[in-house]
Amino acid sequence: MQDFKDIDKEKSKRRFLRAKEQDGRNTFRQIKETKPQKKRLKYLLPAIALLLAGYPIISLFGSPRAKSAPTAAKPAAVSLSKLDQGSAFKLAAGAYSSARVQNGKLSAPLPQGGEVIYSIDAEVQQKVAKLFADYKVPYGLFVAMDPKTGRILAAVSHSASRPGWEKDANYHLYPMASLFKIVTATAALEEKKVGPQTPFAFNGKLTSESPKYWRVKPGRGNQTMPLSLAMGKSVNPVYGRLAGEVVGRDPLLLYAGRYGFNQPMFSNSPIAASTAPAPGTIDELMRMGAGLNREVKISPFHAAAIMASVANGGVMMAPSLASEIRDAKGSVVFTQKPQPLRTVMTPQTANSLAQMLATTVESGTSRRAFHDRRGRRMLASVKIAAKTGSIDGTDPAGHYSWFAAYAPMEDPQIALAALVINENKWRIKATTVGEQALEAFFR
Repeated sequence: MQDFKDIDKEKSKRRFLRAKEQDGRNTFRQIKETKPQKKRLKYLLPAIALLLAGYPIISLFGSPRAKSAPTAAKPAAVSLSKLDQGSAFKLAAGAYSSARVQNGKLSAPLPQGGEVIYSIDAEVQQKVAKLFADYKVPYGLFVAMDPKTGRILAAVSHSASRPGWEKDANYHLYPMASLFKIVTATAALEEKKVGPQTPFAFNGKLTSESPKYWRVKPGRGNQTMPLSLAMGKSVNPVYGRLAGEVVGRDPLLLYAGRYGFNQPMFSNSPIAASTAPAPGTIDELMRMGAGLNREVKISPFHAAAIMASVANGGVMMAPSLASEIRDAKGSVVFTQKPQPLRTVMTPQTANSLAQMLATTVESGTSRRAFHDRRGRRMLASVKIAAKTGSIDGTDPAGHYSWFAAYAPMEDPQIALAALVINENKWRIKATTVGEQALEAFFR
């Protein structure tokens, strides 16, 4: 039986717990707002919320530390005294976007007064610009020059995919693709290791990109093709083997340097320096020689100059945008004069290389663009030396189609480089651009 004392103790304990619970409930009552507090919070809380919501805007305009967005600095005016080839080119390039046809010539005003008069061929310029626009080319670039003087005859850039991209695009670098086969052939010809008609054995498909399929195996049924025809058809295994097993790493880099890779084209030039990194393995050397190294990059200006150097007997001329520059008083402060940049090869090598490049239009990768459906040659009276290139790239993303050429072969008057970057939907190939430009020039 339970003792009464124990019962009393238990009752006391229950009363204590009830009191404790009551005190807890009272505690919550104590932190509830009084009516005046409720009234103040009714207005204070929305004000705080509004302040927090508006903070980002206030921080931009109301903060004493906030600074207005910097305005673009105006380009510094180039001095018109003692203009050399590079500074004159830079001055003309900066004013090019505002150029207009006046008195039959393309000219542009200068910020410091005066004007630049360009050597642009209006027929070629307008033809290419219209072609890019009509076909809505995602990215298109074109440069043409006089091989003997370096005068720029056309410089067109266009983008249907990224308006504004075209502003300085002709001065930037892009994967050179199979145009580099010209460098490989030059090195082999200059070292007198081969000639245009030298038969060359190879394995794999003509467009193969893997050196492991290219090597010749004695006693097997290897394919054979003259170097000249392999140039026209742009056969990767032939020029890969030529670079890796005949030319060698150091001579290939030597002739890349003679063409102007890995160095400024000329002083003060806005044209980016073309790149040809040294290959680390024999397979890398072979891929480079075939034009498959995406890090071998070139600008359209330099590509046109390379074709012009072949046309000019091996001598590369400095490209010149300005035919003449006048100061604010109308006085002539610069007149374009032919300026040799470097001797790339002997005239004999240039002549042999020209024979190889002629096969591109006659029976190679550009045959379709220069012949009608019946096989009749367009521009039949003009003999053309040319090279195509094709590779995928990422900046901008797309498929890169190159065409570089000069004509006429017996008396070169124009050298050009066209680059078209197509996206998923193909618009036009660079060969068509080149063919149309040559038609406009020789009309």
